[in-house]
Amino acid sequence: MAPTSQDEHDSPALTVVGDMWSPACAAIRTFLSRNEIACRWVQPSDPTGRELLAAHGFAADDTPVLIAADGRVLKPADEEQLAQWVGLHTTPSSGGYDLLVVGGGPAGMAAAVYGASEGLHTVLLERWAIGGQAGLSSRIENYLGFPDGISGAVLTDRARRQAGKFGAELVISLRADALEATDEDVTVHCAGGTTVSARAAIIATGATFRTLDAPGVEDFTGRGVYYFSALTEAPLCAGSDVYIVGGANSAGQAAVYFASCARRVILLVRAESLATEMSAYLIDQIASIPEIHVRTGTEIAGASGGTHLERLTLRHRRTGATEEVPATWLFAFIGADPATTWLGPGFARDDRGYLLTGPDIATVAGADSPWPLTRPPLHLETTVPGVFAAGDVRAFNAHRVAAAVGEGSMAVMLVHEYLRD
Repeated sequence: MAPTSQDEHDSPALTVVGDMWSPACAAIRTFLSRNEIACRWVQPSDPTGRELLAAHGFAADDTPVLIAADGRVLKPADEEQLAQWVGLHTTPSSGGYDLLVVGGGPAGMAAAVYGASEGLHTVLLERWAIGGQAGLSSRIENYLGFPDGISGAVLTDRARRQAGKFGAELVISLRADALEATDEDVTVHCAGGTTVSARAAIIATGATFRTLDAPGVEDFTGRGVYYFSALTEAPLCAGSDVYIVGGANSAGQAAVYFASCARRVILLVRAESLATEMSAYLIDQIASIPEIHVRTGTEIAGASGGTHLERLTLRHRRTGATEEVPATWLFAFIGADPATTWLGPGFARDDRGYLLTGPDIATVAGADSPWPLTRPPLHLETTVPGVFAAGDVRAFNAHRVAAAVGEGSMAVMLVHEYLRD
C-alpha cells in the first residue's frame, strides 16, 4: 500500500520519511495537510527512504524525519517546533491588541475577519491549524451560498486568505493555558511562556474529539484508528474496507467521501436509525451509494492486531451478540467535549462544561449567578466581563458551521459595544 505523496510532476519542497503505521507520522501527516504544506511522503523501507536517511545520518528507527529542498533536516519534537521549521507564523508581533480570538475554527475565523475588517487590531491564536473540526470535513453541503457543497479545506483556505486581506494576525501552534482579566485588558498565557493581551477577547476553542472506549482501541490510535481525519488518510485506503463509527453529519460526510476510493464503507451507528442525528439530505445520499453499508444498533467492543489494526469486535447493542471482522481502517466521529478546561473558575459552565453566556447565565445559575457587574451581560459575554464565547464552546450552541460563523461575527459586534462603554 503506497503512502501519501505529491504528484511527481509537482515536486514539493519538503520530503517526509516515515512509516505509515507510526502515530507520530500520522500526526505530522495531518498537521502538514491541514496547514496546506505540500510534501512527498516516503517509507523508510523504500530505496529512496533508505538513501535519504543514510545521507543525513539517520536510521529507520529515527523516523519521522523531514528534509527540505534546501538541505535542512528536522526530527520534530512537537508541533510548535514543526510549525516554526516549516515557516508558519508562530509568534505574536505585538504585545497588545484590541481583540484577541482564541481558536481558529469557523467561529474564531469569522470573529477575526469581522474584527479586522472593522478596524480592530486583531490577533487569533490556534493550537493546531486554521479550520477547526470544519476544516477536517470532506464536504459541507448545507452551508448557505454553496449549492454544490464545499470541502472544509477549501472553506478554511478562503477564510484564511480573507482574514489576511483585512490584516488579522493568525498565530499557529500556541496553546492557551490560562486567561487573566482586569478592568483594562484580557491576557492569555500560553504554553512556553508567551503572553498575549487585548482590550477584549472571544473564546472560540470549540471542542475536543471524544475517543472510543473499548479494549485495545487506544493501542492502535494512529495505526489504523483515527479521529476526524478522513481527508488526510483517505489516499491510503484506496481499495480497502473502511469502518466508520458515528451517526451524525460528520460521520455521514466521511462515509460519502470514502465511498469514492474504498472498496466498501461500513458505517457503524449506535442508534437504531440514522435519522436520530443525521440530516435528511445526507441520509438520502448514503442510501444511494451501494458501497456504503449501514449497520445500526452496533458498536465497537474491541480491537486487536500487530503493528497496526487487523481486527475489530462488533457488538449488537440490543442482543449483545458479538462478531469479529477483519479491519485495517477505523475512523471515529463520535462527537466532542467543550475545550474549556484551560479556563479558570471565574467562567460559569453548564453541567457538560460548555460556557454560559448572556441571558443563559441567569437562567441556569439563578440567584447564585456569578456575574460580577450591575449591568447585565451582553448576549455572548461570559461571566468574565469583556470575554465573549462563540461556536461549539458555548452552551446551547447549534453545532453547525453556519451557526458558528454567525456567532463569531455577532461577538465582534458585541465587542464593539463593550469597548464603547
